[in-house]
Amino acid sequence: MTGVPASAAGGGATPVPAGGNGSKQAPGGKLGAAAVNQASLWNIANLLTMMRLVLVPGFVLLLLQDGGFDPVWRAWAWAAFAVAMITDVFDGHLARTYNLVTDFGKIADPIADKAIMGAALICLSALGDLPWWVTGVILFRELGITLMRFWVIRHGVIPASRGGKMKTLAQGVAVGMYVLALTGPLATLRFWVMAVAVALTVITGLDYVRQAVVLRRQGLAAERAAAESAR
Repeated sequence: MTGVPASAAGGGATPVPAGGNGSKQAPGGKLGAAAVNQASLWNIANLLTMMRLVLVPGFVLLLLQDGGFDPVWRAWAWAAFAVAMITDVFDGHLARTYNLVTDFGKIADPIADKAIMGAALICLSALGDLPWWVTGVILFRELGITLMRFWVIRHGVIPASRGGKMKTLAQGVAVGMYVLALTGPLATLRFWVMAVAVALTVITGLDYVRQAVVLRRQGLAAERAAAESAR
């Protein structure tokens, strides 16, 4: 989710070599620009995304310790999952606010999101805590929407909807509750939270497909109109 910092991208500033005082121009304009872009990879938003990727194997190890049923290890796994979900919010906010969007972030951020959620769902189903059909529905939707984005990307980008944000929140809360070793009323509550998450997953997925089809039709119509006007 990260990109070239504002200080590196704006104002036509001349890049300087490392250790320079700003009075000398870096040799080779393209080389200097490349150096700035490479340095921008290590901005705070990208670091949060990388941390989320590193948390995935750690989360899995914590969740599966002692057969996956130890409440203490499950609590530690929940903490790792919660940190991953929180950093997902902050890296996107930082990237948009401070113009830190990079190609690496565009690719790594959705991978990190799906990796932590997919790992949690698969592990919970393998432990018998969550039906496999729930995991299948959520993962099928996420993979399908990712492929759909590539299908329509040359025609435009479908913005995140309020329903999509609610879906993400519901999934995070529901999965987090299943990671914890809950009993009694809380165990019943998490079932209904997951039911809401699954319903939002399906509804928002169908809505995304509808928007993607409309966007592609509009894009193709615009291309045909442009081709006819160019004759």
